[in-house]
Amino acid sequence: MGILASAGHSVRATPSAQPTSTASEANAWRTALRTAVRDAAQLIQAVGLPDSLLAEAQAAERSFPVFAPLGYIARMRSGDPFDPLLRQVLPLGDELRPVAGFSRDPVGDQAATLSPGLLQKYHSRALIVSTSACAVHCRYCFRREFPYEEAPRSPAAWQPALDRVAADPTIDEVILSGGDPLTLVDSQLADLVARIAAIPHIRRLRVHTRLPVIIPERVTGEMLAWLAGTRLTPIVVLHANHANEIDASVEAALARLTDVGVPLLNQAVLLRGVNDSVEALENLCRKLVDLRVMPYYLHQLDRVVGAAHFEVPVEQGMVLVDKLRARLPGYAVPRYVQEVPGETGKRVLL
Repeated sequence: MGILASAGHSVRATPSAQPTSTASEANAWRTALRTAVRDAAQLIQAVGLPDSLLAEAQAAERSFPVFAPLGYIARMRSGDPFDPLLRQVLPLGDELRPVAGFSRDPVGDQAATLSPGLLQKYHSRALIVSTSACAVHCRYCFRREFPYEEAPRSPAAWQPALDRVAADPTIDEVILSGGDPLTLVDSQLADLVARIAAIPHIRRLRVHTRLPVIIPERVTGEMLAWLAGTRLTPIVVLHANHANEIDASVEAALARLTDVGVPLLNQAVLLRGVNDSVEALENLCRKLVDLRVMPYYLHQLDRVVGAAHFEVPVEQGMVLVDKLRARLPGYAVPRYVQEVPGETGKRVLL
């Protein structure tokens, strides 16, 4: 769904150790997107839940549709309405209950918009909203109400954002976000990265994505080529909230990324009914570290409308992280943070 910039000259030749994608490899992840479950009735049937849940789920999905790939659904426990993966994607009647303090723009995206599709909240970093498409619709998504219709939708429309970055020498890192940038095809992403790399003062490229966790087939040879072949320092920031999200296919995809030298970080969101126990968080952190992924942030929930039922009190979150410190080495404990509109960086809670 997203559009990106035209080709530049700064992507180096593909390293000989990196294969290009075969046709079947390139099609596998797109097939996973095409065949994803797209409504509550399908989801409830796929996980073996009773029809009694259907009415409230259908009411909730009218404001934010269901989208969950079959491979992700296969990791859920059949017949369990409290499965931690299912809870992230199943619409509930709680979403329709108005709660004070929850808004459509909880992190101040609109105030941080420099030009359509370009945000800057923090010094030296700029974020490109590259697409509205995602690999999965997380019910707690802080951008579930984002006005994606205002973002650029053609290659030419990206030029103002890129020009704005090029005109500001204090920016040395560009973040590709969305939606999920990896829902774009590799040829488009290679062009966009080349154009960013042609800006001399940009040094690092950060890709925020859930695709390698949700649809691990997305880590193709062609993707590895543009990611590892740019002059920019690439960093991939993943989003996994529970150890059950990481099966053997995800482990293999993450290994492909780390094997070509791409640093991997993980951002999790503290979610009631998903990972709000020290055991769940410990299992996730241990699994990530074993796969060469650094637990980076544990986010306090962004207070977007429809997500209040996921909120864990900050005091409880601090207790959980303190217990993690007693169980894990320091490098395996994520920083517990909250994004507060207008502040110069993430607020570290613990």
